[in-house]
Amino acid sequence: MFVDFSISMVAAPSLSFTITFFSILWLIKSNPNWMLDYPNSRSLHTIPVPRIGGLGLFLGVITAWLLFSLLIPVSVWIGVSLLILVSLADDIWHAPIWCRLLIQGIAAIGFSLAHVFHDYGWMVTLGTIIAVIWIANAYNFMDGSDGLAGGMAVIGFGYYGLFAYLTGHFDFAIVNFTIASAALAFLMHNFYPARIFLGDSGSIPLGFLAAVLGIVGWLENIWSVWLPVLIFSPFLADSTVTLLKRLIRGEKVWQAHREHYYQRIIQRGFGHRNMALLGFVLMLTTGGSAIWAGQHDLKVQYWVVAIWAGIYLTVMHIFDCSQKRYSGRG
Repeated sequence: MFVDFSISMVAAPSLSFTITFFSILWLIKSNPNWMLDYPNSRSLHTIPVPRIGGLGLFLGVITAWLLFSLLIPVSVWIGVSLLILVSLADDIWHAPIWCRLLIQGIAAIGFSLAHVFHDYGWMVTLGTIIAVIWIANAYNFMDGSDGLAGGMAVIGFGYYGLFAYLTGHFDFAIVNFTIASAALAFLMHNFYPARIFLGDSGSIPLGFLAAVLGIVGWLENIWSVWLPVLIFSPFLADSTVTLLKRLIRGEKVWQAHREHYYQRIIQRGFGHRNMALLGFVLMLTTGGSAIWAGQHDLKVQYWVVAIWAGIYLTVMHIFDCSQKRYSGRG
């Protein structure tokens, strides 16, 4: 059994990487007009770029999952499939927001009823539904800078896989390593200057998986609920604080904008490459602290989460003050 898992631990991610790399290469070279993302007033890119890299990424992931018969909950299969389809429709034809939210709600409700409701009741189930929808969209919000969302997937799901492996949950580790390796293949085409974007068909399902696999790990007692929150906290903090500020100002939060902290940092001249590298370092650090805290009791984990929350809020406040002074001089 150990030999079988050892082979699969290498072969499944390798297959996922290979299929993703070459399928995305084909998408870049084919370059049809219907899949191009044309820059607009809210974009950070200046030339048309293909935006369905998520198709190549999930072709690699799903093929590896199927060929290696990995144990994926049916609700996860259904949710990912629905989200890929509706998000692809949005990438190509700009599906209305109510349609996208409806399908996201169906995916989140299906997963939560199947895995949470029986043991935890309505209140926790409702919280899970909201969390899954929010994390899926928060991940999508962070897909606006070359390399950032792809690198977060490599690191985030890589940490999921590492912790599962260290605790002896080898099958679950392989599930996550296949996602991380596919994201790495995508990142090789997406790092600055990006030749292809994830698109909603990549970012929304990845956010969904970050949420539901994090919850599955918690339900299976692989980790506490705080570990996935810490691992993916860099983009959750940015998206959540930005949304709350826009709500307070009475703005239409469903409209695209360039007010996320990573977008504002790039606009200040930091650049896509440097922003991605900064994001990678930050996520490696938060993920490393999550792995360390996950080996201690809940009290330690609470303190680690609180410390990181304080760091995020302090840095954001300092940047906001700096931005006001910068705008005043302009």
